[in-house]
Amino acid sequence: MAERPPVKLGVLISGRGSNLQAIIDAIARGDLSAEVRIVISNRAAAAGLERAHNHGIETAVIDHRKFKTREDFDREVLAALSAKSVELVLCAGFMRLLSRVMLEAFPNRILNTHNALLPAFPGIHGPRDAIEHGVKIAGCTVFFVTDGVDTGPIIIQAAVPVLPDDTEETLAARIVEQEHRIFPEAIRLYQQGRLRIAGRTVEILGDTTENSRSLINPPLR
Repeated sequence: MAERPPVKLGVLISGRGSNLQAIIDAIARGDLSAEVRIVISNRAAAAGLERAHNHGIETAVIDHRKFKTREDFDREVLAALSAKSVELVLCAGFMRLLSRVMLEAFPNRILNTHNALLPAFPGIHGPRDAIEHGVKIAGCTVFFVTDGVDTGPIIIQAAVPVLPDDTEETLAARIVEQEHRIFPEAIRLYQQGRLRIAGRTVEILGDTTENSRSLINPPLR
């Protein structure tokens, strides 16, 4: 497959920015051909802004509370992204639902990550919901953002066994480790032009490396 230019990224955050750091680190290692053009937060106190500053990445704070509607807020975000010629938008711990303003401006060009194996347990409490439902395997998902809550076509998932003594915090910590692996991988597949959406299915073009045929928990004896 012919080499493609680095993809220009705009990253939306609301908090500590650990997924942002994972993306920055993947670029630095040469695992990901991409450039973070801008990091935008709806919260001035978001720790992820400092991560961006430490790597010389431009940032912007756009406080959603200053706008009457989600659409007005998204128009301001869109203007900041467009000014940096962003090609792919990443929601990396961004605690806002995007309106049609953003979805229509970046059709199939917005990725999000969620700390559950979608379509199970959408919303903000994936690990807690997994424990409360007694599932044996939890995990995380990277998907294309559509008009809904965690409903878009799934690109990649990672499974994490739920241990008998897990709390919401311990399970969430192990899940986020896997998010840091699969989010850069989803971006890599996009940059290489290897993602094709067919209905609700994302087809991965080209060879893929098979790590394991199954994850069974509790393990078979």
